[in-house]
Amino acid sequence: LSEAPAWYEKLRSRSGFATLALEFCTLTAARSGEVRGATWSEIEGDLWIVPAKRTKTGQEHRIPLSSRSIEILAQMPKSNAIIFPNTRGGQLSDAALSACMKRINDTAKNGFLDRISGRPAVPHGLRSTFRDWVAELTEFPADMAEIALAHKVGSAVERAYRRGDMLNKRREMMEYWFQFLSSSK
Repeated sequence: LSEAPAWYEKLRSRSGFATLALEFCTLTAARSGEVRGATWSEIEGDLWIVPAKRTKTGQEHRIPLSSRSIEILAQMPKSNAIIFPNTRGGQLSDAALSACMKRINDTAKNGFLDRISGRPAVPHGLRSTFRDWVAELTEFPADMAEIALAHKVGSAVERAYRRGDMLNKRREMMEYWFQFLSSSK
């Protein structure tokens, strides 16, 4: 968690669609497959709506975009349906984001390692970093972090009555997440 801002600074120093996809993935705390498959039709202003058919839970997931996430989208060409295309216009492979992380890891003195496993950081670990940040360094409720990660919250009965997704509150949380990541200087 403490290394996240230094890692993010190294990420920001790189270029390319895979790098921007990895940054967008980090800022949204989304799964890499959701980011790699993201299309322009899913973007509505400062909101990314991942359709149910593309989520692990099978439910639509609304993701408020931070100011930096919106800047990233503004850099991407609109000539393709996919936001982060590969060189042939199709979806980036999972290996593209992993390779980007490996290159960043290789530039660090001792690498960026998972604090539990001791292995080099991987894209999915960014979601754990986000969750740890919410729990350890913020006052945002745990439920809000779980909703941001598109996890099911509460029992089946509670979910039947709780239909909101804390979208407006999550807007603030995602902007603070970006500010935290940018705090290495």
